[in-house]
Amino acid sequence: MLEIVQIPVLSDNYVYLIHEPKSGEVAIVDPAVEAEVVEELEARGWTPDYILNTHHHYDHVGANLALKQRYELKIIGPAAERERIPGLDVAVAEGDHAYLGDIAADVYDVPGHTSGHIAYHFAETQALFCGDTMFAMGCGRLFEGTPEQMWQSLSKLMRLPDKTRIYCAHEYTLANGKFALSVEPDNPALQARMEKVQALRRDGRPTVPSELGTERETNPFLRPMSDEIQDRVGLIGAPWPKVFAEVRRRKDNF
Repeated sequence: MLEIVQIPVLSDNYVYLIHEPKSGEVAIVDPAVEAEVVEELEARGWTPDYILNTHHHYDHVGANLALKQRYELKIIGPAAERERIPGLDVAVAEGDHAYLGDIAADVYDVPGHTSGHIAYHFAETQALFCGDTMFAMGCGRLFEGTPEQMWQSLSKLMRLPDKTRIYCAHEYTLANGKFALSVEPDNPALQARMEKVQALRRDGRPTVPSELGTERETNPFLRPMSDEIQDRVGLIGAPWPKVFAEVRRRKDNF
């Protein structure tokens, strides 16, 4: 099994370390900054072998070159953004794999937030590193993609098992939950989850990772089939991608 360490950085980012104990190999997922990552690695006596980038935004690749120079590691990232990933060594796309020791991560193309965004799914550990595609009770803004692309990307991830842990890249859950309640206030699972989220944040504790099954029940961006959401956005019986697009538009202006 993989050991996963979560490092909070900047105002709301998460960087992850993934350690494969048999081989001793370590990957850093989306290093926004150098200092906190180095501190955590040294505290654990780990030397990183790889960086796994999900997309090109600076708060995901900002420390790529500094960490590569320090550790002589390899940087793996999306083939569709190869010119925008600093220090990229290995370009991957859907159908490819990234390995830590003998453990493989399946690569998924999940455009929407950016045009070439990818996600890494370690099936054996039931861990999904999805960058800014899916958040706890949210999804990424559509900076480069279309609503239809993002809905297709989320639908692809929704086919994973319910117990899949969602290691997203930001602590946005409380704000996302407040929006979710505005479009599905009578959802009892959402109400109960928000109570837990509020308690965790009051204590300064992370709400990430979550489980995909929980997201299915409470994340409005995965729930365009909800009668209540369709009613709230004035699209009863509309195609799900159209409902999703309206929910995303409303979140942008929430």
